[in-house]
Amino acid sequence: MLRAMRVPLLDLSEQYRALAAPLRAEVEEIFASQQFILGPKVEAFEQAICRYCHAPHAIGVSSGTDALLAILMALEIGPGDAVITTAYTFFATAGCVARVGATPVFVDIDPVTYNISPAAIEHYLANQCRRREDGLLVNQKGEIIRALVPVHLFGLCCEMEAILDIAHRYQLIVIEDAAQAIGAEYPRQNGTSAQAGTMGSAGYFSFYPSKNLGAAGDAGLIVCQDASLATKLRTCRQHGMEARYFHHFVGGNFRLDEIQAAILNVKLPFLNGWSAARRSVADIYRAEFGGRGLTTVITLPAEPYRNRSLTNNHIYHQFVIRTPQRDALRAYLTRKEIGSAIYYPLGLHEQECFAHLGYQAGDLPETERATRETLALPIYPELTPAAQKFVVEAVEEFFQIAEAN
Repeated sequence: MLRAMRVPLLDLSEQYRALAAPLRAEVEEIFASQQFILGPKVEAFEQAICRYCHAPHAIGVSSGTDALLAILMALEIGPGDAVITTAYTFFATAGCVARVGATPVFVDIDPVTYNISPAAIEHYLANQCRRREDGLLVNQKGEIIRALVPVHLFGLCCEMEAILDIAHRYQLIVIEDAAQAIGAEYPRQNGTSAQAGTMGSAGYFSFYPSKNLGAAGDAGLIVCQDASLATKLRTCRQHGMEARYFHHFVGGNFRLDEIQAAILNVKLPFLNGWSAARRSVADIYRAEFGGRGLTTVITLPAEPYRNRSLTNNHIYHQFVIRTPQRDALRAYLTRKEIGSAIYYPLGLHEQECFAHLGYQAGDLPETERATRETLALPIYPELTPAAQKFVVEAVEEFFQIAEAN
């Protein structure tokens, strides 16, 4: 019988206790100044992210969702356009495409990494698209294929060199969804590396409180290489306004506030240490699951870049296992007061709001299999080895009971 222990999926309380004094001091300073929107704290955070990510331009915005929305608006992607992405991701990735009037096109994932499959992208472009006489690439519905949005899921970078090669050959814009992957690194074939979000035309992060770098509410940020795009994004986040009350185009209210920027500035210096701690948690899970022979009944997260001389080969925003008995396992863990989560229970192509796109069951088999089999286990920097052992013992006990029955 396992010793009783409550293990939440995520616990942010210890992180707050360690940083409470500087966080409170920053917030008090802002209240004293009464400057709450796009002030010096936002500018300082943008500059800090530029240094951290080695990106020339950073634009603080109100959320990760608004970051993608602003990018699509600034790039003038809209009705008559199509954007290729994955159906195995948070809703906002495709929701923003739909909100600007464009059509999300879903392709399947790699079954090992859960990231978008370059082979699936290539297959779609080569077999379901054509060049018009004017040189534009269109799909079978006549929509212009404008962009690719790869999602660096769970803290692991996509196969970006393959994706960038495809984008170059088909003349597509690459927008990186790095909402779950700030700091994650990708190893290039030439021996150098790049950070998630910095390899495409633009990339964006979410600082939702549960992220590896979390605010005290919604917050997000865009990074890009091009100065003119950065200028347009800064204008876009203020209703397309440049010079007060003069609007050059229709933008949105996508501004990052001072309090969130100040909180993120306090936390950013600790991010690499937290990512390293998450990898240590992942290593303990691997050792415990492997030592108990459980890797024959569950699949552990892939680490394709582990031996590529990277600091942050994976930042483990989530530790996701898979098993055909996922739902029964989750119910058992819940009874043991062990937190878990399903990311994601439906592929976006199966969501009711996208039914008009005409996808059918079986169109994206790896996505659909992942939605039935994947389960996120507790992971955060302060998770103790004892708590992890309790989680692993509970998983072991579940499969022992299942085998006996």
